[in-house]
Amino acid sequence: MPAHVFRAYDIRGVVGRELTPELVHAIGRAIGSQAYELGEQTVVVGRDGRLSSPELARQLIEGLRESGRDVIDIGAVPTPVLYFATHYLDASSGVMVTGSHNPPDYNGFKIVLQGRTLAEDDIQALHRRIVEGRYTSGSGGLEQVDVVADYIERITSDVRVSRRLTVVVDCGNGIAGAVAPQLYRALGCDVVELYCEVDGQFPNHHPDPSVPENLLALTRAVQEHAADLGLAFDGDGDRLGVVASGGTIVWPDKVLMLLAMDVLSRNPGATVIYDVKSSRHLERVITDHGGQPVMWKTGHSLIKAKMQETGALLAGELSGHIFFRERWFGFDDALYAGARLLEVLSLDHRTTARIFGSLPESVATPELRVDVPEGEQRRIMERLAAGAKFPGARLTTIDGVRADFEDGWGLVRASNTTPCLILRFEADDPEALRRIQELFRQELLRIEPSLELPF
Repeated sequence: MPAHVFRAYDIRGVVGRELTPELVHAIGRAIGSQAYELGEQTVVVGRDGRLSSPELARQLIEGLRESGRDVIDIGAVPTPVLYFATHYLDASSGVMVTGSHNPPDYNGFKIVLQGRTLAEDDIQALHRRIVEGRYTSGSGGLEQVDVVADYIERITSDVRVSRRLTVVVDCGNGIAGAVAPQLYRALGCDVVELYCEVDGQFPNHHPDPSVPENLLALTRAVQEHAADLGLAFDGDGDRLGVVASGGTIVWPDKVLMLLAMDVLSRNPGATVIYDVKSSRHLERVITDHGGQPVMWKTGHSLIKAKMQETGALLAGELSGHIFFRERWFGFDDALYAGARLLEVLSLDHRTTARIFGSLPESVATPELRVDVPEGEQRRIMERLAAGAKFPGARLTTIDGVRADFEDGWGLVRASNTTPCLILRFEADDPEALRRIQELFRQELLRIEPSLELPF
């Protein structure tokens, strides 16, 4: 059994080679046994649009039922709909079969037990349970339920888009295509569909809105249709990409600024969480609007845990995960975040490009990736954290090393999902950006001279 498929935020691997039918069945039994120990009788199961997902869901459900758990199968849905079902149905545990934005031959599982998304130690505990064969036994029931209409009704009963907006929706052939267009039409928008047919081969572009190249078709469509907004979704619908009128990409940390201003207008003093990859302007925007800013580790399950700990009403990551606890349930939901963004934008009669353009601006890189051999990313980061020299900077080491200077910042951290280092830089001007990059370049090459850095 390949131990590396049990990752920081989920279980993920290549179908057939790593995720074998036997392992998936065992994962179902392990999750079911863990649910039993928590007093959970019912587990909701959903799946994305990948070609392997129906069979993996079947194997998982068999394992869950063999552990004595009753299963509610909600079919092919975006991950946020699975999360919604654990609040809406009489069950607070669920498993989503999804490979998210990984290549088509991958798949995996995102797990919620008793309302808590499993991460790190909890996922390793499942691995140990399988190795030791510690399972409960029984014969659980199976029920099929469709919750998509309830999900859409719950959103449209609360969110108000106060003027008619034209929205281009790019689902990248992921499972969000089964829900997003009808949701935004139900909110009163004119919707232009782009790659909304669910196809697990992802024939048009990869469903990862954090990569600028994957937003090219959306950018063109926003321009061609003179649309007010473009919304892009990852493979399972829990990460959001945004394109403003005229075709400008708006990164999620800037989207979070606008959403934070809106939430804080009704909830002065509320906590807003953002990850270490996000803009330094977020701290000031949140503070200026009466909120409490908290920077935290990257990772959807880690952010959710921090929200529960702090009582935060809003959180976001640069990767596009956005979490609302004000008027929603506190999980990452790109479809709902898109609806809330449309609500905010509809209250302002300026173009969306002007609205986003009025927010603090700086020179920033996208997320930069440096491939390293499996496991090396941790060793490099340990050595950097132990001896990093960034004169005049405020260092943050909760997740990698982030150095904040008067005129910008840089970050390097180990990816929790792939063998690579993640870097990002932001500064007041290009000269400051180059200076900060050069400092990081010197420090990284001092530790590992063979690194091929993209700057």
